[in-house]
Amino acid sequence: MTLSNRIRLIARIASLGTVSIALHALAAGDPVHGNWPKWRGPNQNGISTETGWVIQGADKPLWTVKVGIGYSAVAVHDGRVFTMGYDVDRSVDMITCINEDTGEQVWKYEYAADIWNKGHDGGTLSTPTVDGEHLYTKNREGKCYCFEAATGKVLWYKDLQALYGPQTGLWGFASAPLIVGDSVIVDAGMTIALDKTTGDLLWKTRDYGQGYSTPIDFAFGGTRLIAVMNASGLVILDAGSGAERFVHEWKTFNDINAATPIIIDDRIFISSGANHGCAMLRLHEDRLEVLWESKVLKTAMNAAVLWQNNLYGFDDGVLKCVDLDGNEKWMERGLGLGAMSIADGRMIIMDKAGALIIADANPVRYNEMYHVQVLDGGKFWTTPILTGGRVYCRNSLGDLVCRDHRGPV
Repeated sequence: MTLSNRIRLIARIASLGTVSIALHALAAGDPVHGNWPKWRGPNQNGISTETGWVIQGADKPLWTVKVGIGYSAVAVHDGRVFTMGYDVDRSVDMITCINEDTGEQVWKYEYAADIWNKGHDGGTLSTPTVDGEHLYTKNREGKCYCFEAATGKVLWYKDLQALYGPQTGLWGFASAPLIVGDSVIVDAGMTIALDKTTGDLLWKTRDYGQGYSTPIDFAFGGTRLIAVMNASGLVILDAGSGAERFVHEWKTFNDINAATPIIIDDRIFISSGANHGCAMLRLHEDRLEVLWESKVLKTAMNAAVLWQNNLYGFDDGVLKCVDLDGNEKWMERGLGLGAMSIADGRMIIMDKAGALIIADANPVRYNEMYHVQVLDGGKFWTTPILTGGRVYCRNSLGDLVCRDHRGPV
């Protein structure tokens, strides 16, 4: 939150009581402005750390805008919303920066691209990443950009296919850029590390075949590692050098390994759709150990979310809660192939029909607390996100809606 916005908020709350109450409200959880700078949020786990937001949102959305067709989620940073979409009429990809309060466009950047409508409506797949003053994007053709986040000025551009020759796969490259230290990691079948300031190559791996998952970085044994799901399966790399540490084969129909791995201490949970299933692995210094493997949770598009030692996610078209030993705790049918995140112990869900649902994240039963229709038409595979007390929902037709869950101030 900017200083001016903090002062205005304190003044508003102080008018109702004392400044100390206002300061306490800010410390307890700031639902007015928040940051969700990258895929799966600030901690790469699909969880918002915000408190202070309300389940029962405002009757009408704050704003709705057209951002182009596709499935890009939003990145939110310092009052700006960043997303990607495709303009079918003009055959261009668009990176759009939006004012989070008004929905007005701050800036837009466009470049020529193909639609890639193979088995679905096509359009953009990947989500932008904000790192400080910079914004990073990668499209399904391997075009990578670094922008000045405030203005949209291009700082560098790299065409991965032209430079390094990775194979795009059936649906193109889908992963979001991942910032690790001074590098930006992009997965394109081969995992590639670029200098985040210049775009120069730092290292690249062999080509494992194109999957559709975004990598995740984590610490193990004093070393920074990267977990990547590609066409071959799970690959563990050294973050500094790209050296291969381990490979766990996990072949899925059409290479649709799309879910980001979930790191649980020294364990790694992986899952895929196409009737494949999931597995829990343990990472040792010299090997990956399979603890269990099951078809209890087959995540087709989005990874599950780990909350208080249980996994919540879509098993194809059924929402489930599964414990860390692979035991199903409950299932809820009728929501279809949707997407979800978690905030303050509540699941934030988009169902197959465009309804926003808020439900209690508990292992005992599915308990729906809020249900409202927010979008119509298209597919609803994009993760709904809560940040700054606002919930962002999108369909594949390019309608992006911002709903107000800040409550009274």
